[in-house]
Amino acid sequence: MSEPLLSVKNLKVSYGGIHAVKGIDFTVNSGEQVTLIGANGAGKTSSLRALTGLQPFEGEILFDGLSIRGVPPHRLLQQGLVMVPEGRGIFARMTVLENLQLGAYSRSDKPAVRQDLEQVCALFPRLRERLRQQAGLLSGGEQQMVAIGRALLSRPRLLILDEPSMGLAPIVVEAIFQVIKRLSRDGVTLLLVEQNARLALASTDRAYVLDSGNLNHSGRSADLLDDEKIKQAYLGE
Repeated sequence: MSEPLLSVKNLKVSYGGIHAVKGIDFTVNSGEQVTLIGANGAGKTSSLRALTGLQPFEGEILFDGLSIRGVPPHRLLQQGLVMVPEGRGIFARMTVLENLQLGAYSRSDKPAVRQDLEQVCALFPRLRERLRQQAGLLSGGEQQMVAIGRALLSRPRLLILDEPSMGLAPIVVEAIFQVIKRLSRDGVTLLLVEQNARLALASTDRAYVLDSGNLNHSGRSADLLDDEKIKQAYLGE
């Protein structure tokens, strides 16, 4: 069996004396969609900050078999480890098109970039109508579409989505998750961190449940959707 694309072993993240992540293990295989779910403060975002070079950590994180320790975030991005951050991180004074093009800033294959831009516009038809608008004038849902589109233009080997439903109306969340499911069908390798456990489990292959910095459940997403303990703790049933 081939090595996982992402392998995390005994990951620990601390802030001063506070242990946010307490020695967790998980993997993401190429072509697979995995979710980390858990309540606020469970350690999800701290784990992602470590994965993307933004936070010191203990333990081992391997991306494509190589340690990421000491690798700066922009190098990880160039290697294909791409995150859409919580809060979206778009540039409000730039146009939608300029924001999207930033995703391809390190690519030299211009014809392929144009083709990928066309595919992003097909994925998000609303953006095609707004390419010349300032991104700061868009709705929250449209800004999330820009953030995901920008990430796709970098041709990620692993796409990490941090709380894509945060602050969005339910109908917009549904639309965003339809896109996530489509990316899954297209074989995009995905690590999804999401408070909306039901949507996250319905959109992925495997899941890990974080609770106060520890992993307390893992398995097939479909199985966890039917697990009585998970239903009571995370699905409001």
